[in-house]
Amino acid sequence: MCLMCCIAQYNAFSFAICSECLLLTVMAFDRFLAICIHLRYKSIMSFGFCTALASFSWILSFILICIETITISKLQFCGPNVVNHFFCDVYLLLQFACTDITIAQLEITILIVLLVVLPFILIVISYICIISSILKIQSLTRRRKVFPTCSSHLTVVSIFYDTVSGIYMLPSKGKSLNMTRVLSLFYTVGTPLVNPVVYTLRNKELSKAYQKMHSKVFDAT
Repeated sequence: MCLMCCIAQYNAFSFAICSECLLLTVMAFDRFLAICIHLRYKSIMSFGFCTALASFSWILSFILICIETITISKLQFCGPNVVNHFFCDVYLLLQFACTDITIAQLEITILIVLLVVLPFILIVISYICIISSILKIQSLTRRRKVFPTCSSHLTVVSIFYDTVSGIYMLPSKGKSLNMTRVLSLFYTVGTPLVNPVVYTLRNKELSKAYQKMHSKVFDAT
């Protein structure tokens, strides 16, 4: 794979990951409004506001990732032309750089803080408020109805951030390349595949369709 192709792949991959971090934060904010400020939910989370939040997440991710990509493209690379991974990760690219990578590493750190760490903190704060509101509900029946509305989002957040933190935030010492590959495969391929399943588990129409299909299969056998 040529150098520009590798950098382009990194750009697309990073844009998808950072966008997902911000969109997960937006979804946590949505759950916060629905549970903690439910009387004003419809007036705040209008279609226009939802569109603006989603667009902001994509545009911000695109701009910041492009800045980092431009910095990396200006570096001079030497050494082997083979990346021992199934995609061009930024840390593997920087290992082949022959020039000073201090600025690139600083930009990566800032990106991680702005697009990964800060959104995670906001998600945690949102769920602290949500859990606090749920515990204030005296009726156990209402509690059981409210909390499952967050279960799908919370599952995806847990899977995504567990794997990302295992790769980028834990010390590299003691981590084998095979382990890194498995974790990378899990959050680049596994999480997107799991997302539709997790988010549709509580969809009544899909549940009914699955039950009909399930009954037809058993009737046929």
